[in-house]
Amino acid sequence: QVQLVESGGGLVQPGGSLGLSCAASGSIYSIYAMGWYRQAPGKERELVATTINDGSTNYADSAKGRFAISRDYAKNTVYLQMNNLKPEDTAVYYCNAKTRTGYGYFEIWGQGTLVTVSS
Repeated sequence: QVQLVESGGGLVQPGGSLGLSCAASGSIYSIYAMGWYRQAPGKERELVATTINDGSTNYADSAKGRFAISRDYAKNTVYLQMNNLKPEDTAVYYCNAKTRTGYGYFEIWGQGTLVTVSS
């Protein structure tokens, strides 16, 4: 089992920056990808950015050029640095880990952290 604990959400003004962290624990060896998703009020959860174990990354179009995902394997932590934030970035941000075990593939979710972009 993998557990994820997020931190770093909060209130930020438009144009500001905010960093999110997600620490993984448990069966770390089973993780082959980690990422961030978000869900705004009244909308479906959507991809923000992901990174897999070979270091490659993938971003939603809305995040390209403004957000950066990184992973510290020594700390079992994935980060999301968000710059030039806009009101439409307001959402609950969820950390995600994709795992591969002898029993199959699984997705693990964090509890979510609220990011509010407002003046």
